[in-house]
Amino acid sequence: MKIVVIGGSGIIGSKIVKKLLENNNDVSYTYYENKMDVGIGYKIDIRKKDETENFISKINPDLVIHTSALTNIDVCETNKELADSINVEGTKNVVSGCKKNNSKIVYISTSFVFNGDKQKYDESEETYPSTYYGKTKSLGEEIVKNSELSFLILRTDQPYYWKEKWQRENSVLRVLQTLKKGQVLKEITDWYNVPTYVPDFVNALENLIVSNLSGIFHVCGSDFVSRYEWSIATAKIFGLDEKLIKPISSENLHLPAKRVNINLSNDKIYQKTGIRMNGIIDGLQLMKNDNKYSSKL
Repeated sequence: MKIVVIGGSGIIGSKIVKKLLENNNDVSYTYYENKMDVGIGYKIDIRKKDETENFISKINPDLVIHTSALTNIDVCETNKELADSINVEGTKNVVSGCKKNNSKIVYISTSFVFNGDKQKYDESEETYPSTYYGKTKSLGEEIVKNSELSFLILRTDQPYYWKEKWQRENSVLRVLQTLKKGQVLKEITDWYNVPTYVPDFVNALENLIVSNLSGIFHVCGSDFVSRYEWSIATAKIFGLDEKLIKPISSENLHLPAKRVNINLSNDKIYQKTGIRMNGIIDGLQLMKNDNKYSSKL
């Protein structure tokens, strides 16, 4: 299968590229700043319509996996123009390129398309974001759904794994780096997530592609836990001093974007593929056992 990964040097995109290459797919990827040493990379700015459309037309892929986004929730809240240009206009440009070739599209979305008012969300719930980041991703979903293309929309939350030096920190690595230095880590007790082990996400994505499934799926972890509980579990699994982790309330923070607690149900991905997404204990243990990456810490 000929596949293009838009944003292929990000923490999720890079693992998708490597996994698909391992399984003998014809994979190209785009990057904005950081080219990888695997696969065929093209420097593309998805905010540029002609550049994006021409690139996708030239490759003529069967499938386009759109992982590129401005994901910093506070930056999206304070710089709405930038958020729109990447998350909305950029998605329009990618979809427009796909339509010229009738390529199937996989759109990576987020739990933030919901507002946290319900106890648990399945894929049938209407989106209703309470942050500007969530709004841009919800608009991106609508662009994909209205494209008349075959599509997958995969919503996820708090992906964690080892990273490359240019990739953004994630919550687990922040805990490990802080505690290894013997420093105190203040962690939030009232922010809850369903943390997602990145290799699980990639395996589920590949299964959905191979099975030729379409629609919306929540591809996320199986535990709805607070940041504080998650950090304590991380310290225990990696043999670090959990006493250095101090609980605090989000009331002590003054951030531009409000965090909401959104519990995504991942029942559908299990029902359709038989894949069980790991909770934090198993995911952290698998991460610890992956020795080829541990030297990056």
